[in-house]
Amino acid sequence: MSGDVVLRLSHVTKAFGPTIAVNDVSLTIERGSVYGLIGPNGAGKTTTFSMLAGYLFPTSGEIQVLGYAPTNTDALRARLGVLPQDALLPPNDRVGELLVHAARLQDVPRAKAEGLAREALAEVDGKDWWNTKCGALSHGMAKRVALAQALLGEPEVVLLDEPTAGLDPRVAYEVRQIVRARKGRCTLVVSSHNLQELEQICDAAAILDRGKVVAQGTMAELTATSEEIRVTLAPGPVPLAAVRELKLASRVTFDDDRRELIVAFERNAADAETVIGATLSVLLANGARISGVAKGRGLEQRVMEMTRE
Repeated sequence: MSGDVVLRLSHVTKAFGPTIAVNDVSLTIERGSVYGLIGPNGAGKTTTFSMLAGYLFPTSGEIQVLGYAPTNTDALRARLGVLPQDALLPPNDRVGELLVHAARLQDVPRAKAEGLAREALAEVDGKDWWNTKCGALSHGMAKRVALAQALLGEPEVVLLDEPTAGLDPRVAYEVRQIVRARKGRCTLVVSSHNLQELEQICDAAAILDRGKVVAQGTMAELTATSEEIRVTLAPGPVPLAAVRELKLASRVTFDDDRRELIVAFERNAADAETVIGATLSVLLANGARISGVAKGRGLEQRVMEMTRE
């Protein structure tokens, strides 16, 4: 495995009887990145996540995490952290006991286990919960304790399945900040339905639909932020001919329903900010009224284009 690639899926298929949940998926994920797994229900995200975590075996193909099969627990002990979507904490265990036990399972010496557990709990802003029974935690608190377990120590790879599902906006924001703080210190793979969240925190992603990868790349590539701009216009004149005369524009179209002007450009010829400036100058000079400007399509729109109902 290349030094810059820490996770690799090569032609991975997973079948449950006659049902193909994951179909010939190949992905590479680079060290230190935040990588998103995106797709509607039934797309194969959770199955892919479960195979990366070693919970499921692929029917065919190969998966490597840090150069090992995910099921090689001895090689990956303390190097791989996992937060399952519906992680349940033992209700009668105290939070501190649970995290110390998790540290000991990673072969952390008893003398150091409590210190690591307290550090992980402090990272998720839960240091006051040390003696609280897990069954007394709110949903948001329990999610953050489970996240502390996944981040315990300094794992090189962390897998997070729906890390903010069911959380109120403030707690979800705090969890995103925790993920951002880990960026560069480890490689994180995040599976989520929250597309706005993934667009904010991910460097790259794969879009899955019915078990297949239908698009993958950096977030800029997926959202075309370096290839097009979109200008929303208020009712009034739309000087399409004038905008089409711009030398920087490779294609100009107008969506009547959205009142949206789309200006495509070659990424090697100009950057988005330059194209925005030139386009707005032409629009204002021709009496157009501008309601909004955006780079690219937005991840949500891209996913809607690439997946089917």
